[in-house]
Amino acid sequence: MTGSHEDTTGGGGGDDEALARAAVAALTRQLELAPKPGLPDPRDLRARATRRDLCSLRWSAKALAPGLAAMAAAARRTGRATPELRVELGAIGRCTEHSVALTGGGHRGALWALGLLVAAAALDPRATGPDVTATAKRIAAHTDRRAPRRPSRGSSVSAKYGAAGARGEARAGFPHVRRVLDALATARSAGVPEPHARLDALLTVMSTLQDTELLYTAGPHGLRHVQAGARGVLEAGGSSTEAGRASLSALDADLHARAWSPRGSGALLAGALFVDSLPVRTASRARVA
Repeated sequence: MTGSHEDTTGGGGGDDEALARAAVAALTRQLELAPKPGLPDPRDLRARATRRDLCSLRWSAKALAPGLAAMAAAARRTGRATPELRVELGAIGRCTEHSVALTGGGHRGALWALGLLVAAAALDPRATGPDVTATAKRIAAHTDRRAPRRPSRGSSVSAKYGAAGARGEARAGFPHVRRVLDALATARSAGVPEPHARLDALLTVMSTLQDTELLYTAGPHGLRHVQAGARGVLEAGGSSTEAGRASLSALDADLHARAWSPRGSGALLAGALFVDSLPVRTASRARVA
């Protein structure tokens, strides 16, 4: 296992379930990271920007597991990044969204990113880092022919402002996931504590991502404001320095006061933490080894 050094080995489950558990664990680690500017974290009994209870978000994250395991199984069964696989992943994703809604909702952006990355990891169980994102790119290049014709909010915002959006990010091979992986590697080699490395990686995404959630709630000016704030924290030395922490605290207070939430950045951090945990060891592989 690379990077995070966290054990995602499952007990008695197959490869598909192990990948799903690893993805849910990555999303949970993202939720528990603090202080995340504008995003729910353990400091809040109720997340101010999203109006969602953190415990509810953690519970609904677990509801992603069956759908993610089904996506892994579909990829393993198909064996290649085909148009048919893309259609099947879309159908599973829509069913999973419905199941998650019954538990309180949320995580739509994370489901999109994690679903593609889980499927990519299932196609090549020994792949890591850029190889996983490259495979996800090949899957996302195909059109979901059975997707609803009604545009989503994200796609409408993308069209209005010319932003890449979630689909553009995936079709480009998740460049911000790769940026997170690079940022984590650099921070770890410099001895930065893991929570600070992850916070700085989140800020790295926030500093450049054309987050459609922010474009919807804050417009282009608001998006640039958030990007500049994230860059300011990094330029001050990052979250592990006194100046960086002060800048981060100011950015966090500002985003919460404005009710601006960089959800797209949070979803991509979760995706990157999943890729960072690869390859996932299963009980069966451990016995063979």
